[in-house]
Amino acid sequence: MDRLIDTDVAIIGGGIIGASAALFLRRRSRAVTLLDMGACGARASGVNYGGVRRQGRPLSQMPLTARAHELWQQLPALIGTDGEYVRSGHLKLARSAEDMQALEQYRDATRGHRMHLQLLGPAELRRRFGWLTDTLAGASLCPDDGHANPRLVSPAFALAAAAAGARILEDTRVRHAAHDGARFEITCENGLRVRAAVLLNCAGAWAGEIAAGFGEVVPESMIHPLMMVTEPLPHFMSVSLGIQGGGIYARQVERGNCVIGGGRGALQPDGYARPSRSALPALLARAAELLPPLRGAQVIRFWTGVEGSMPDHNPVLGPSARVPGLFHAFGLSGAGFQVGPAIGEVLSELVVDGASAIPIDAFRIERYAASAHDAACRTESSREQTLEST
Repeated sequence: MDRLIDTDVAIIGGGIIGASAALFLRRRSRAVTLLDMGACGARASGVNYGGVRRQGRPLSQMPLTARAHELWQQLPALIGTDGEYVRSGHLKLARSAEDMQALEQYRDATRGHRMHLQLLGPAELRRRFGWLTDTLAGASLCPDDGHANPRLVSPAFALAAAAAGARILEDTRVRHAAHDGARFEITCENGLRVRAAVLLNCAGAWAGEIAAGFGEVVPESMIHPLMMVTEPLPHFMSVSLGIQGGGIYARQVERGNCVIGGGRGALQPDGYARPSRSALPALLARAAELLPPLRGAQVIRFWTGVEGSMPDHNPVLGPSARVPGLFHAFGLSGAGFQVGPAIGEVLSELVVDGASAIPIDAFRIERYAASAHDAACRTESSREQTLEST
């Protein structure tokens, strides 16, 4: 390995955001070096639930998620695989009349964003989705949302970026990043140094530390969504589903396995997260209550990941307020898989064009300046952004 690399753009973080940014930058002829502390997509992007949904996102994210929706349809051309992406529909369930009112308000607020949300009453829900518990008050269906396999999609973005000419360096932990007034210099624990005119901070749950190193302190926290997968079962679940207010989410893949999430894992000293034994019984009980066909099914694996979360459940996305050439993209709060490719494209536009075609002012890091921090913490947002990963 070269001990010194000179490049146009350095990217810290090889998840779906960093890798897609590398791919889009190579398509615009920029020299790119991407650094990841482990394997690309190993801590969040490749181990999440796999939901590809627009339903439930805040209004400020509508343009971003709409562009992502277009890019997901182009996945084979972008990265050489469909990643098991299917537009199955996303069903958000209501447990009460209050939940149904919230779903109705959300439908009305998002009219014009081409989600075509359909509200279903209890009778219609039972008729169309008889495999659900009969205690629900209704649901909202987004027919074109869906799901994909993150273990295929996220690494494929890194592979596609490498095939396009990006230098992808895995198992390369960054020790220090600084700006000398003209260029960035990144020093890695293995002795490698990278110099670049532009730095993209896409380090996920560790991105707040990088931002703080440049004088931009943000209240990023780590979350560890808990998930499980069953043995292959006869097909019964035709949509990806979640619950208004959060709690559990589920989908069934073509092989028959059911992927189910809810609750939290725990961070380990090695920097990876593991399932929390104390959370497993509650997740199993909620799954069996919501989905009677799962009763008696064998669970073959539990897992979790490490994701960055922000108080207002919106990402930090855009240029640094302090350092020219530094751009941030992190804090997706467990919901970044769907919007990841669009964020990568936005970053490439910011680097090459100096502006993005998609409005991103709501996501700028300045909102966490001292005067704005308290207000951000009080922001009312979709609680599902925390409890329904992706």
